[in-house]
Amino acid sequence: MILRTSITFALLLAFSLSLSAATPADNLTRKPDSWFSSDEGRKAMACILSWQTKHGDWPKNKDTTREKYSGDRAKLQGTFDNGATAGELRVLARGFRVTDDVRYKQALLAGFDHILEAQYANGGWPQYFPLSKQYHRHITFNDGSMIRLLEFLSATATSKDFGFLDEGRRTAASKAVERGIECIIKCQVVIDGVPTVWCAQHDEVTLAPADGRSYELASLSGAESAGVLNFLMRLDSPNPEIIQAVHSGVEWFESVKIDGFRYKKSGSERNLTEDASARPLWARFYEIQSNRPFFCGRDGIVKYDIEEIESERRSGYSWYGNWGENVANAYAKWPYHNGESVP
Repeated sequence: MILRTSITFALLLAFSLSLSAATPADNLTRKPDSWFSSDEGRKAMACILSWQTKHGDWPKNKDTTREKYSGDRAKLQGTFDNGATAGELRVLARGFRVTDDVRYKQALLAGFDHILEAQYANGGWPQYFPLSKQYHRHITFNDGSMIRLLEFLSATATSKDFGFLDEGRRTAASKAVERGIECIIKCQVVIDGVPTVWCAQHDEVTLAPADGRSYELASLSGAESAGVLNFLMRLDSPNPEIIQAVHSGVEWFESVKIDGFRYKKSGSERNLTEDASARPLWARFYEIQSNRPFFCGRDGIVKYDIEEIESERRSGYSWYGNWGENVANAYAKWPYHNGESVP
């Protein structure tokens, strides 16, 4: 499949689309230019530099902006998961543009090259690189991981913060995004000839839906698929394959929405309660053949009632969300939603 799509859409932060919340590094991208030359800004940037691994990426679930890393750098485990790496790279690009501090450029180029090296030939990305022998090796849509990388690479062609990149890297980034989009289309799960949506992770060789952690079984994901569709709908000139993928995905979201229930926190628990006035919900995971919502505890046993999994997993994971609302709202504004603008 040859893609004929522009990737010069405006820079948008991926955390607004995915399950991963804004990281501390993401938050620094909102700072004014003057902040990067301040004592506070330089201190935060020095912290970010100290957390970069020898491969060029950053660890997850760490505030890489507040305190310097003082341990053994060889023991740092970098990743693309949970918003790690892409946020730090955006901040470094901004910092270099404002201050001309060559350390920021060197660190960014190391991370940029690492992302390109980590991409599979089929266009997907693992959760981290070098590769693990476990589920981390799978093509990872979970928590918006691959979408964040695609948005970061796309931004290198459009944002003034990346104006210093050489033409070779810009071209490589554009080609990587093209391959990534091709991979997305190929990973869309087809059931009885009908394209649906995506799993949170796909086998890196066969592209089939794959298991992640013990409670993240192969499925159709109501969460990650929303981020994928929103990404596809922001492409400037989508080709017919992309347009059809979006149509099919939106139809699936409409077919599996859950009305009349509210998913809310009560004390330390999260419960699903009847409420006719509630916004529509979507389950995190749907069975691939039946479209039936399911849940898993750490034992990996499928349950069809959220109350049947242990409290720790029931309250410690996003099993339901309003993800499909963002999809529907974006689709209503999408120039191709009526099929009239198909190239």
